Amino acid sequence: MRKHTTDSNAPKKTNYLAMGSIMTAGILWGCMGLFNRGIADLGLGATSVMIIRNLGACILMGLIFLVVDRSIFPIKLRHLPYFVGTGVGSVMLMTLFYFQSQQTNSLAVAAILLYTAPAFVVILSAILFKDKITKQKLAALIIAFLGCTFVSGIWSGGLSISPKGLFYGLGSAFVYSLYTIFGHFALKHYQPLTVTFYSFVTAGVGSLFFFDAQELAMVTSSGRGIFLSLCLMFFSTVLPYMFYTKGLNALGDGGKASILASVEPVAASILGILAFGEPMTIGVILGLACILISVYILR
Repeated sequence: MRKHTTDSNAPKKTNYLAMGSIMTAGILWGCMGLFNRGIADLGLGATSVMIIRNLGACILMGLIFLVVDRSIFPIKLRHLPYFVGTGVGSVMLMTLFYFQSQQTNSLAVAAILLYTAPAFVVILSAILFKDKITKQKLAALIIAFLGCTFVSGIWSGGLSISPKGLFYGLGSAFVYSLYTIFGHFALKHYQPLTVTFYSFVTAGVGSLFFFDAQELAMVTSSGRGIFLSLCLMFFSTVLPYMFYTKGLNALGDGGKASILASVEPVAASILGILAFGEPMTIGVILGLACILISVYILR
């Protein structure tokens, strides 16, 4: 008589697929600078790129969810401030600051500075939610700060980034951390895809205040501009959010997801070397290692 057996590899396969989805999202986010710089070479400023990414992603997500899952659309107006916080306060400003950082710094430095965001999350959570700053969190904060000093080139006797570059880099990290803070409230009432979609709705609408018809006309009149804009919207915005959400739901562990997504600065660094000939200095390597360690500690 044959014994009944179960496929013990099924859970492992699901787990591997979830991890692969999240790492794919991180890699796609890391490629954002390739499209951003290509669009900027056409003469567009950071605000116009911000409109293309945020408003374009909102439209694409709306069309996708209209076909795939319409249940994400209903929300209550009293919860709109949550999405204004995640969208305008975080997504819109992060896009603006991060694109400015990528134009001022190397892609590696911009990505590394962005990943000081966990430090801001720890501080804000302690103030707003009374979360304790444990030894692990304090160690992560110190290591993250040390990483920033390595990236800046202080220890080698020369600064590799300007004060302006440092401002935009840390500014992008701070507003990026606000997504977690405002999202903390929104996720009590809605599923992640709803929070993501309406964050881009408010970010897209907010971006219209920076509308420059002349600059945007430069994109629509160029085949290359249209192609790069679609790539930015789909490959570095909509698609990675889809992959990340799918992987997060399957993995069921936000800490592991955040660690896996930290492949983003690694991807950005490699892209900067291969596509733009940017140097991989010892300071960048040490800074990258410190940031990844701090993210791991804060898992």
